Amino acid sequence: MSKEHLGDRAKAMEESFFARQNEALRQRLRESEDTKIKKQALSAASGITDDGLLDKLVALNLQGEMLAALSLVPLVVVAWADGRIDNGERTAVLSAAEEGGLSKHEVNYQPLEQWLAEPPPPEMLIKWKAYIEALSATLNEEARQALKATLLGRARGIAEAAGGFLGIGSRVSRAEKAVLGELERSFL
Repeated sequence: MSKEHLGDRAKAMEESFFARQNEALRQRLRESEDTKIKKQALSAASGITDDGLLDKLVALNLQGEMLAALSLVPLVVVAWADGRIDNGERTAVLSAAEEGGLSKHEVNYQPLEQWLAEPPPPEMLIKWKAYIEALSATLNEEARQALKATLLGRARGIAEAAGGFLGIGSRVSRAEKAVLGELERSFL
């Protein structure tokens, strides 16, 4: 074999090596950008801003729309706690859905409309609690507390959206307090 041929082969191997290295770097950059976009979508959908928790949610392959719908379950359950939904609660739930990025034109919006028209089935809360318990088990304490604070804070906001009499008394009914307690226990 000639030196020229060996030199060409060495150069080809070197170029091949660096092409693979460059492709691996491009792939890591694409994955990093994808993760960033997914975290932004999850944050917009859920109101969660804790970066570590968002990383965990991305790793679990949760989609923003799915999390938006799941994050509305406690809001709807609290709104129905006293057996009816008043205009303030309805407005607060719809506002939370909109803030979470859920649009009237999306498929995930249809269950919300049904949940506001009539009480959701009891198994919906059972499934939500099982989901939260499973998710909480995968999170460190800080991330779990961040998720809990976000979801329960939004649910308390719904409970406070109506209630009291002429602005006097507790704005949160006993039934709503009971549901909030049940939701909170899902994080233990």
